[in-house]
Amino acid sequence: MPVQEPPVEGHDAQEPAAGAPREHQPGSGGAEPATDTPRRGRHAAAASGPELVPLPGSSRGPAPQALHRPAGTPTQDELYKQEITVTVVLRRAGAEPGAAAPPAGPDGTRTLPAAYAADPADVELATRTFTGLGATVVEVDAASRRLRVAGPVGLLCEIFGTELDTVSSVGPNNESATHRHRTGGLSVPATLDGVVTAVLGLDDRPSARAPFHFAPAAAGNVSYTPLDLGRIYNFPGGTDGTGQVVAIIELGGGFGQADLDEYFSGLGITGPTVQAVGVDGAVNVPGGDPQGADGEVLLDIEVAGALAPRATLKVYFAPNTDAGFLDAVATATHAAPAPAAISISWGQSEDQWTGQARTAMDNAFIDAGMLGITVTAAAGDNGSADAQGDGQNHADFPASSPHVLACGGTRLEADPATGQVASETVWNESSSSATGGGVSDAFPLPDWQQHVTVLAAKGPAGTPSGRGVPDVAAVADPQTGYRVRVDGTDMVIGGTSAVAPLWAALVARLAQSRGGGLGLLQPAIYAGETDGQAAPGFRDITGGNNGSYHATPGWDACTGLGVPDGAALLAVLSAGTAAG
Repeated sequence: MPVQEPPVEGHDAQEPAAGAPREHQPGSGGAEPATDTPRRGRHAAAASGPELVPLPGSSRGPAPQALHRPAGTPTQDELYKQEITVTVVLRRAGAEPGAAAPPAGPDGTRTLPAAYAADPADVELATRTFTGLGATVVEVDAASRRLRVAGPVGLLCEIFGTELDTVSSVGPNNESATHRHRTGGLSVPATLDGVVTAVLGLDDRPSARAPFHFAPAAAGNVSYTPLDLGRIYNFPGGTDGTGQVVAIIELGGGFGQADLDEYFSGLGITGPTVQAVGVDGAVNVPGGDPQGADGEVLLDIEVAGALAPRATLKVYFAPNTDAGFLDAVATATHAAPAPAAISISWGQSEDQWTGQARTAMDNAFIDAGMLGITVTAAAGDNGSADAQGDGQNHADFPASSPHVLACGGTRLEADPATGQVASETVWNESSSSATGGGVSDAFPLPDWQQHVTVLAAKGPAGTPSGRGVPDVAAVADPQTGYRVRVDGTDMVIGGTSAVAPLWAALVARLAQSRGGGLGLLQPAIYAGETDGQAAPGFRDITGGNNGSYHATPGWDACTGLGVPDGAALLAVLSAGTAAG
């Protein structure tokens, strides 16, 4: 990457060496340095434990406000006898970074090249190693490079060189949770050195929060149905998602069909087919949390379903852990038929993830793009600081992955009936109610963002030091929010978590028109943007800030390229295909 001045950064971070293949790196998780001499399992006698080597990127710090062994939790001996299942991620068989997506077949589907999957020899070696140590391999998915490995906590601690305890801590949503807990790095059996790239789920602290906000009941501000927003953002006519699948990732909550029937009937439409898919033991549990996770689930389904009513919506419910999150994304990605889009409304500051988990997720998103799937993700609702209290700027993950379409938020004043826009600016009510956005410390500046500049409060504008977030935007301010129905109650909700399903529905309609999945959109949508000029297919947002970063003509770290003009964006994509 050429050096350009002045750089604009988030907080200090070490970048990987230039030219290092990002998708093979475990990431910058503060892992313990590797040593040349293998060591024995931490809980084994010196002569009997497996020889271990450090697992790069696996180091993690204490959970916030951790209270060890709260009342009513298992003793250490009881904990170590409990049976659990963890996710082990293996390296790719040999894919090179930046490889072109495989061509679509006659039916529009794509097959992931064998080099992107796990090598059968690695699968066999890992299975033999873990079973030989007394664990059980309960699931193998070579395409997504994952093993599910089960055993008593004590045995798994021995195999992966760690200690677990039970704690109560404050999760990303500021609620207390009781969970298994570890600090420091992990290790793997020496025979699997370089073969295993991540071990997730030993520590099952909550991994993400859903960024959405309820509007005060007496606010009296304008609000919109998804159908209103389809008019305002000029979704392409003659499309409704027919033949497409939209996958939605949920890490809690649930939905009831009666709510959906009532909601879509009230809009005067027939809603989509909605299917719940359980991952890692999680299931659809509706009715328990209308002000929490249920609100997120119903918001996602109702926005995507109203805007793509002839699509099939598959809602993947998974535990709110790093293992559950990855397993849900991987399951959705490798489902048949492949979805046109995967919508993710959950996340947290990228530096609260271990490097191994971040990299495993990013590799799953690479798989999605190769299969023609577009992943949309909320950019966060806590401004440029992303709810971190260190006075620095932070980007939200998974939105900060360069293989995800990151979705920021606006405040919208428009006529719902005509679609006429009076004003649209960056959403920013406060540091806890503002669109996320900024510069990644974990991912370098992608090729398709090399020409952009970012304006921070301290100025002047300069080239971002890392991947810029977001890519696109739509309304998110709860004061100009979305009219939805949750657990029998009509309400107005905002947040960038509504923008991800809106864009997923738009992608499904674009894919319907184009005759197949679009995959990674950024190379196409950034191609027509020049610094300081609006990108074709978008209406530029030039007013406001999200704390440290300011809206500017062209791309910015508040609303990305802007909000969609769906019909114009379809023309851009069609022209690009014809030119190619």
